[in-house]
Amino acid sequence: MTFSLASFLTQAAILLVLLAAAHKPLGLYMARVFESTKNYLPERVFYRIAGVDAAADQKWSTYLRSVLAFSVVGILFVFLLQRLQGLVAGQGEAVDPWIAMNTAISFVTNTNWQTYAPEATVGILVQMLLLAVQNFLSAAVGIAVAIALVRGIKRSKTDEIGNFWVDLSRAAFRILLPIAIVGAVVFLATGIVQNFTGSPVTNAALGVQQQIPGGPVASQEAIKLLGTNGGGYFNANSAHPFENPNAYSNLFSIFLILVIPFSLTYTYGRMVGQQRQGYTVLTVMAGLWAISTGLMAWAMAAAGPLGEGFEQRFGPAASSLFASATTLTSTGAVDVAHDSLPPLAGGMALLNMMLGEIAPGGVGSGLYGMLVLAIISVFIAGLMVGRTPEFMGKKITAKQMKLAAMYILVTPTLVLVFTGITMLIPDQLANAAASPQNSPHQFSEVLYAFTSAANNNGSAFGGITSSGPYFATLLGLAMFFGRFIPIILVLALAGSLAQQKVVPASSGTVPTHGPLFATLLLGISVVLTALTYFPALALGPLAEGLAK
Repeated sequence: MTFSLASFLTQAAILLVLLAAAHKPLGLYMARVFESTKNYLPERVFYRIAGVDAAADQKWSTYLRSVLAFSVVGILFVFLLQRLQGLVAGQGEAVDPWIAMNTAISFVTNTNWQTYAPEATVGILVQMLLLAVQNFLSAAVGIAVAIALVRGIKRSKTDEIGNFWVDLSRAAFRILLPIAIVGAVVFLATGIVQNFTGSPVTNAALGVQQQIPGGPVASQEAIKLLGTNGGGYFNANSAHPFENPNAYSNLFSIFLILVIPFSLTYTYGRMVGQQRQGYTVLTVMAGLWAISTGLMAWAMAAAGPLGEGFEQRFGPAASSLFASATTLTSTGAVDVAHDSLPPLAGGMALLNMMLGEIAPGGVGSGLYGMLVLAIISVFIAGLMVGRTPEFMGKKITAKQMKLAAMYILVTPTLVLVFTGITMLIPDQLANAAASPQNSPHQFSEVLYAFTSAANNNGSAFGGITSSGPYFATLLGLAMFFGRFIPIILVLALAGSLAQQKVVPASSGTVPTHGPLFATLLLGISVVLTALTYFPALALGPLAEGLAK
């Protein structure tokens, strides 16, 4: 297969039109959801069961304790039910404890890294009642944290940033569930499977009857993509014809991945009362997305004919759009084997995740990641003009900068330290057995695995085997700390900003909107990543690409 520029431009244009049409209506709707004082019946039932006072706001520390408690309980619940699935669900055997632990952390942290073949390891009930539910809940947690930071920016002289349980239920019941239902119906129309049994198929050539696994795929596919989750119902993920049968389902999948993260920028502008702030963040996200997607397409086109690992139904043009979208967000779904990407295209997939998945990033996490970078940018701009930096009327002091600096250091530390440790252990390095030993691509496989885990993405270079205790544990730690340490820092930042009073803008205030600030924010986002990760990229995909 060769890369078709016409196909790429056509599909990109359709995608942009769809995203532009949804941006304001969905963004405005989400703002109204979180600004509303009305609670619907399903939410009131949830509050009563949980013993929650929906009218009571929380301090950032209380909000954080709620996030952590909810997530840790979720991890324990998913782990135990996998171990007991044969008794509780009556389907399949108990999942290996290392795999069960890794999977529980993976789905609760919105990573959806899979060290197992889903259709062979877990039954339909576990897929529906555990994994699909976590697809809703982990995405809702990300949205809730982003909204808490927006409130911290907006509010003044208070120590309250909202109620986690209210934000969680509204994100799940009013945003994710309705859109996922519509998405499932669209997927059904494109031919995605939705049943509760397998399908008997006769192999005409051999005269053998096979049982093809089935399940409620369309409904789970919708929330998998909408919530930037990424875990496939089948092992082949979105390259499987039951999950992604044709070009229409493929393009709609990309739309679902991007629609909420891009639309949240409108929500942000609406909630802070300055829509141009939201448009500035949108411009930077869209600019990074366009640059990355263009470079991904160029790398595939420059590689010449592509075959192994690429789906004939889609071709390189569609797969370049998908690969870029899934690594620029925290989705991790794939319609092409990323291990089969040309070296420079694989390097772009790595770089997309190393940016912090901010273009537009995961559901919620993309927005709060970009806002942290905006605070760093305004601090740098303030130093350049000799003024105390201010962001949305709040002074950026040493406290806020320490929190922001720690935020941008967490993921690189996890990625580089765990990759370095693994490269020193020959027995574990041998798990990247699909590559020649001691080759740049072998290093890329290990680097990709920890980059994906720490950024809560979930995709992988398929040559690496990660189901053993070592990788299951280290990847689990990378996913856990990569998710919750940044959330701790973001909520602490939200609390510190909410306590400040608003300072009127003066002639020395650096505007945090418009082309100049957008250019600064885009540049800092790229430079921070380049300075941090370039040596590692040079040892892996760049070395491999330049050698060919």
